[in-house]
Amino acid sequence: MKKLQTALQQRKEKGLYRRRKILNSPQGREVIINGQPVLNFCSNDYLGLANHPQVKQAFIQAVQQYGVGSGAAHLVNGHSRAHHALEEELADFCGYPRALLFSTGYMANLGVAQSLCTRHDSIIEDKLNHASLLDAANISNARLLRYLHKDYECLGAKLARCNRGEKLVSSDAVFSMDGDEANIAAMLEQCKKYDATLMLDDAHGFGVLGEQGRGSVNHQSIEPENVAVYMATLGKALGTSGAFIAGSEDLIETLIQSARCYVYTTALPPAIAEATRNSLHLLQTENWRQQALIKNIETFKHLAAQLELNLLQSNTAIQPIIIGDAKKAMDVSEKIFAKGLHVSAIRPPTVAKNSARLRVTLRADHSPQDIGQLVDAIQQAIKSV
Repeated sequence: MKKLQTALQQRKEKGLYRRRKILNSPQGREVIINGQPVLNFCSNDYLGLANHPQVKQAFIQAVQQYGVGSGAAHLVNGHSRAHHALEEELADFCGYPRALLFSTGYMANLGVAQSLCTRHDSIIEDKLNHASLLDAANISNARLLRYLHKDYECLGAKLARCNRGEKLVSSDAVFSMDGDEANIAAMLEQCKKYDATLMLDDAHGFGVLGEQGRGSVNHQSIEPENVAVYMATLGKALGTSGAFIAGSEDLIETLIQSARCYVYTTALPPAIAEATRNSLHLLQTENWRQQALIKNIETFKHLAAQLELNLLQSNTAIQPIIIGDAKKAMDVSEKIFAKGLHVSAIRPPTVAKNSARLRVTLRADHSPQDIGQLVDAIQQAIKSV
């Protein structure tokens, strides 16, 4: 279709065209991309668990026991003992009565909004929320209001306008493109004032923040019962796949009964659940990974400040360097790649116009030398484009 060709060409001219690179290796500190060995600074495998020997062995043993596919939806006959055990362990780890597995974080977020909200209700979201939370609000048919990023007075003003139905405040706990953290206590204050329910998407906090990686709620010393709906993913710090919602007995039973993207989809492979149980065990018994990651974040921020890189304020593993122009960001990323370092360029519409960036993500197994090499390469590449 000519219309499609024209739109694709326009994307290329604006530096917004997306191309897939082919990974030829497991995730790790060093990976092979398009046949080239590169240091990996753009993976969400923050703790290096995706290729951990114990996690892999747990997966292999579970395949021998359960086979590869789950064969059906959870409500048919796809809900294995492995799934059930993982749900119980996640709930206990996060301090909630129940937890429910979903195939992806995207599906978990959609399932919550579709199950809990109708056209008579309102969903109020941070402007920098992940796309899945925004899409979730849209499919629910609820009224969607968006407040300025981390502006909780603005959140209160939006809540004050909601004069009918239920109110769900929904936010990233760690914002995926900026790396900064939501102020959970400030959101709870507004929720209490206006009788609203709080939902957090902790995809990038779970596993790395809080005691033993219990996540942002624990990290900010909030009692779990105050955050009624807690979502976290398993494919980032835990190195496997899938997601879960944690909450009350009534919440989880409601999702089981009515979340369409839970009811009408095949369950995750049981082997994924068993591998994740092993990752969860490692979080609780080998906390050195979180400590190593914290040290690497501090090292990166120090070196980036010394070279006056345009770094956003973030204390998490996500460290964005603002470039501005989309094409320039791509050029910088490609120059760095040619030097054996892989950092993704993030461009509109994922981020706002003129805020294209390098999204550096740090790992527990990066060395100080790795980080120094990266910072030097970025500075040189920015100067040369």
